[in-house]
Amino acid sequence: MPQRHRYLKFLARMRRQKRKLWLSNSGDWQWLVSKPTPMASLNRLLWRESVPSLSFFVMLTLSGVIATLGLLAGSTATVIGAMIIAPLMGPIIGIAYAIAVSNRRLMKRAGMTLLWGTLVTVLSSALIAGLIGLQILNDEILLRTEPTLIDLMVAMAAGAAGAFAKSRKHVADAFPGVAISVALVPPLSVMGIGLAQLDPEVFSGSTLLFATNLTGIIFSGILVFLWQRYGNLARAQGGILLSTLTMVLIGIPLGFSLNNLLVQANSRERVDRLIRNELPLSDRALLQNVDLHQDRGLLKVTLDFQAPPHTITAVDVQQSQIFLEEQLEQPIDLTLRVILIEEFSVPSTP
Repeated sequence: MPQRHRYLKFLARMRRQKRKLWLSNSGDWQWLVSKPTPMASLNRLLWRESVPSLSFFVMLTLSGVIATLGLLAGSTATVIGAMIIAPLMGPIIGIAYAIAVSNRRLMKRAGMTLLWGTLVTVLSSALIAGLIGLQILNDEILLRTEPTLIDLMVAMAAGAAGAFAKSRKHVADAFPGVAISVALVPPLSVMGIGLAQLDPEVFSGSTLLFATNLTGIIFSGILVFLWQRYGNLARAQGGILLSTLTMVLIGIPLGFSLNNLLVQANSRERVDRLIRNELPLSDRALLQNVDLHQDRGLLKVTLDFQAPPHTITAVDVQQSQIFLEEQLEQPIDLTLRVILIEEFSVPSTP
């Protein structure tokens, strides 16, 4: 008993020291310490943002149009602007909150709003892309067709930030930044572009990115709301298990994508070094660009050289392929493109 008494006194003293340290650090700033938004107020706010109103669909449609035009034009600034005005984050956070507090009515309302909003954005983007008729796939579009685990981690961080911003009035101004940090409308617009161009790879890749963002936001949003003591773990257990299972299923292809990205980065560095320093062909031509990508386990390499006419022959290309396969120890599909250099000179006249 005496030992237990001393232990309890030690814990009490540590609590007093901790409070004293907190008060000395915060001082007169204690009035700035925020408290969570009352549950009734937060419930009304998320219900209001989950209503499929006319303003919701107008802003979402305009956001999809702006994002589609920005993607086709390759304008990052335009795409960011579309993310800012898109109201799609509201019902997604509403779903996370509804799961945390086990509110089935709100979950149904927010889910239906999200579903109709998704369809409207994809169809409006497909209509705009079809009317313009540009059959292009630039970097802005392709970047949203190959999601990795990094995108899932970004979505989780953004979902946590969004849920916390909703639960704290003084950080609500950060909510537009959350919408920028995670792409919601751009992948939907890319889905519309893929639909207009009848490109299944673009459509499926952007669909996976949107599903990744949606799952990550909802999962982390649930955890933040539970941490802020909205709802309880026992009632939200089913939703958490479903979200976790979905994340695991989505994480499998994302893991493969990340692995391919790392392999491409390492291969690009090695190929670039080998070509510039050891490939005999580099003595007669100037390397302009190296492009690599994996296709079903086969590394496809495209090299752009600048050289005078008749400098590079088919034998050189074959020898280069053999050299790269031996050095990288894997099969390679090599494409070599030559940019011709023609030199003209005019002697000076006396």
